[in-house]
Amino acid sequence: MTPLFRKFFGTNWLLFANMMALIIVGVFAIYSACWMRDDPELAGKWRSQVQYIMVGLVGFFAAALIDYRWIKKLGVPFYFLGLVLLILTHFFGAEINNSKSWIKIGPLSIQTSQIAICGGIAGMAVILAYLHRLHPMLKNPFVRLLLTGVAATIPLLLVLIQGDFGSAFVWIPVTAVMILVGNIPFRYITVVILIGTLFLPYMFFFGMKDYQKKRITVQYKMLRGDRVDTRNEAYNAHNNLMAIGSGGWTGKGFKNPDTINNKGFITPDTAINDFIFVVFAEEQGFRGALVVLAGFMLMLLQCLFVAFYSRDILGRLLVVGVVALIFAHIFQNVGMNVLLTPITGIPLPLVSYGGTFVVIVMFLLGIVQSVWIHRIEVSEESHRPAMDIRGLR
Repeated sequence: MTPLFRKFFGTNWLLFANMMALIIVGVFAIYSACWMRDDPELAGKWRSQVQYIMVGLVGFFAAALIDYRWIKKLGVPFYFLGLVLLILTHFFGAEINNSKSWIKIGPLSIQTSQIAICGGIAGMAVILAYLHRLHPMLKNPFVRLLLTGVAATIPLLLVLIQGDFGSAFVWIPVTAVMILVGNIPFRYITVVILIGTLFLPYMFFFGMKDYQKKRITVQYKMLRGDRVDTRNEAYNAHNNLMAIGSGGWTGKGFKNPDTINNKGFITPDTAINDFIFVVFAEEQGFRGALVVLAGFMLMLLQCLFVAFYSRDILGRLLVVGVVALIFAHIFQNVGMNVLLTPITGIPLPLVSYGGTFVVIVMFLLGIVQSVWIHRIEVSEESHRPAMDIRGLR
């Protein structure tokens, strides 16, 4: 048997089946959200999603069958590619829903912030895993923490300038988890968290636009039971809650004309991506939503299992970065639909419509598979001194 076929049959097929099940649910949910639209292009978005999935499968298996150690040499260039794309988006990007986050190439729209976060995971993994070998000074935990923080802050600010608050928020948990696994002592992490907390009021009053502030204040008022304008700033939050609540335990059923989405109260452009959970929960009820969330939980637990058996620190960092990215998207997307978090434009992984995002997520899950497939090979790190929680030896 050739090495390529040996790798193919060594794939974690349970993780692959889990991923494909969520993708199928996503195509079904997108079709449910748009089949009744008068616009033929919008009504056929589920077909476009299938095409993007085909591209994503190519990226998945390419990333899975190639040894993930290529990131050791190409991770930093990949990171800078993401920065260049963010800068180009700032000057030449297209604005959609108050966010200038897309570059149009012919009929395609590419969301560069998703490519940047993928490059960010690769770049930060290289910094935390290998940078200390270049010079003894770089073994200092504070220096490694500082460099990782700078590497995360630059793209985060560029994404904020674009107006994409949701994609910018994702950088925080991804960076935090990778720093935690990257063997930075807790005392340094605690100081960073406290300093970041001090800047939160300044970010709210001086760093956010008026419409972003309203999303937070409206949510706070609704949680308190105060009166809000459900025809303007509270329109989405109110209708989302009504739709999810009206679904009950069993849901209203597929193609039911009495659903809030079919009546047009869920914005058509966002029903297929940001609010796809609302559409699915209304039609399939609490039990359907619970099955989807259980599927995500199973997938994330399998990824953590892969991280545990990783052969080196690079693989471990890559996997936990992917887990943090997917979990942040799930928490924020579901949370904003049930009024736990402010509404931001952030998709549900593998379920929401979005060409760039579904391809990137499948590519990242392919890297997780690569860590699993190549876990039994002897690496050069296996002969080096181990690391402990106090820092690098």
